Amino acid sequence: MKEPAKTKKTAKSSEAKTTKKTVKAAKTAEKTVKTAAETEKKTVKAAKTTKAAKTAKTAKAKYLVIMESPAKAKTVKKYLGSNYDVLASGGHVRDLPKSRLGVDVDGSFDPHYITIHGKGDVLAALRKGIKKADKIYLATDPDREGEAIAWHLTELLKPEAKKTYRITFNEITKNAVKSSIKNAREIDMNLVDAQQARRVLDRMVGYEISPILWRKVKRGLSAGRVQSVALRMICDREAEIAAFVREEFWKISGTFSFEGVKKPVSAVYYGKKGRKATLRNEADANKVLDAVKGASFTVSEVRESQRKKNAPLPFTTSTLQQEASKVLNYSTQKTMRLAQQLYEGVDVKGHGTLGLITYLRTDSTRISAEADAAVKAFIEGEIGKDYVAATQKEADNGKRIQDAHEAIRPSYINLTPDELKNELSKEQFKLYQLIWNRFVASRMKPAVYTVTSLKIEGNDHIFTSSFSSVVFDGYEKVYRLSDEDEEEKESGKLPKEGDKARSAELSKEQHFTQPPAHYTEASLVKAMEETGIGRPSTYAPTITTILTRHYVAKEKKDIFVTELGEAVNDLMKQAFPSVVATDFTATMETLLDGVEEGNVAWKTVVKNFYPDLHEAVKAAEATLDSVKIADEVSDVVCEQCGRTMVYKYGPHGKFLACPGFPECRNTKVIIEHSGIACPKCGKELIVRHTRKGRRYYGCEGYPDCDFMSWQKPENGSGE
Repeated sequence: MKEPAKTKKTAKSSEAKTTKKTVKAAKTAEKTVKTAAETEKKTVKAAKTTKAAKTAKTAKAKYLVIMESPAKAKTVKKYLGSNYDVLASGGHVRDLPKSRLGVDVDGSFDPHYITIHGKGDVLAALRKGIKKADKIYLATDPDREGEAIAWHLTELLKPEAKKTYRITFNEITKNAVKSSIKNAREIDMNLVDAQQARRVLDRMVGYEISPILWRKVKRGLSAGRVQSVALRMICDREAEIAAFVREEFWKISGTFSFEGVKKPVSAVYYGKKGRKATLRNEADANKVLDAVKGASFTVSEVRESQRKKNAPLPFTTSTLQQEASKVLNYSTQKTMRLAQQLYEGVDVKGHGTLGLITYLRTDSTRISAEADAAVKAFIEGEIGKDYVAATQKEADNGKRIQDAHEAIRPSYINLTPDELKNELSKEQFKLYQLIWNRFVASRMKPAVYTVTSLKIEGNDHIFTSSFSSVVFDGYEKVYRLSDEDEEEKESGKLPKEGDKARSAELSKEQHFTQPPAHYTEASLVKAMEETGIGRPSTYAPTITTILTRHYVAKEKKDIFVTELGEAVNDLMKQAFPSVVATDFTATMETLLDGVEEGNVAWKTVVKNFYPDLHEAVKAAEATLDSVKIADEVSDVVCEQCGRTMVYKYGPHGKFLACPGFPECRNTKVIIEHSGIACPKCGKELIVRHTRKGRRYYGCEGYPDCDFMSWQKPENGSGE
């Protein structure tokens, strides 16, 4: 049967539509796939681009750290990643010119800085590093001087301000270095200005006054704002010693034996009936001996008490210099040089280069919470829990301290001196041991003593004695203060109250009161600190300068003024009394602290100081001819040319020279007569000088007679 035409046509149309839809769907699917592929391709490309950009950015990031010391730079480098460069400036890169004052005293008082000679290669290396760096960290020392060096670097090298940061750390450890980078800041211009003020003031004093010393005394001398005051302090002490009149006194000592007590008891005479007596001469001593002759001696009183000796504070710059002088016999300069080495870094086997102590220029006794916890844990684990102190006192001297710094302490408490003995030089080891022991002791409990005091009485005359015994050694287990007096330690049984002495041996001895002690480096640093003269960074350079200039000399530990030093001091006191006044100089230091705190403008300090100084210099120029020392005429005739010789001053003091120099170069040693007979042979004593310039009195009969005395003897004295 034949299908109807209409039905065929409908079927054909339907098939065509279906085919058309299928083709369209296929094209749509193909387009979707193509779009998806393109999208995926773009996504992959974008991801690759982003990754490449990140990688490129990471690879490009470079950081530069600029320090002062190459040794310190080496230590810090190992704590930072490969994208950090660490370079050293070698200290200051700019300073005032040596050939002139370098300060605009007629106008703004601006200092005129110049690049220090020989810094070209260093600055070229720093500029090269800056060009490569995305960020620059200025890591100079954490004090005024270091802040100023950082500022000078930015002024000279002109890095972009937006990528330049200031960082400081008080110890060169990994944590401290990385923490400083996280807490980077801008340069503190108050600190910079305080250093600028000090530098300008010192330059004014030196460059205004020193030429007068050259003309009036000798060339090559110098005056300084701090050194001149230190010299005056030494001269004043020498004057006290010279003016001291000694007084005679006598002591009576007794040795008493008691039944049942093995060791005899030593005691000294106290007085009669509870009243302290002073035996001024031998007659007084003989009266006491006559009064107790044949007396029966009895223990009239036994008293026991407990005494605590508190642990010392950790070291500041001043106390480290003092203790190293007393204990190790190190000069202040040597102490600071060794401490600098320990701070900057020492190669330690198994650890590489390590900075072993915290920053060495500080007047703070503060300790960070982390360091405090670490040392207490060490004490508890290695020494004993009972030795750990609960709290520690802080210095309270009424003065402002740089509390941004910590006290001087070990950077790693677990690196004991014994562990580092083979890694350090002998001198480094001794200083590190001193610092380590002092810090550990500062976190320990006090030492506790039982003190037993005895009174031994006969015929109403009393002799006293005191003994001590350790109850708890506390901090003394690791450290003993150098200036503590040795006490008589109790060893064995002591007599009881009412015990009678079996025997008593008494003796008398003559004594004389002693003049004030000569300054040592340690005591001079202490005196400078107490009077507010200078700051931690200035003590050692000041003492080194006056020694180098031969204003003072050292004999063993004692410091003595030379004749040259006396001449310079006399001139300074006469012409520039304010400059060498301790209270004036201390006030200037307080003003510099005010600049650091932002309370005083540094140029105000300078402007107020200079006019008075300049007027004093002009007055000195006009009036000091009458005390001119260099050309004082003698009565000695030059045997080579016939001229009358004049007095001159050299590094070792006064001498005779021909005024015809340079045609005649004749010189003579001055013989200064004392008019005092030698107590040993009767010839006259003459004034002589040691090679270091210290004055003494020696017999003119030397070498047949070897008598000498540092102090001027009196006629008939057997000193």
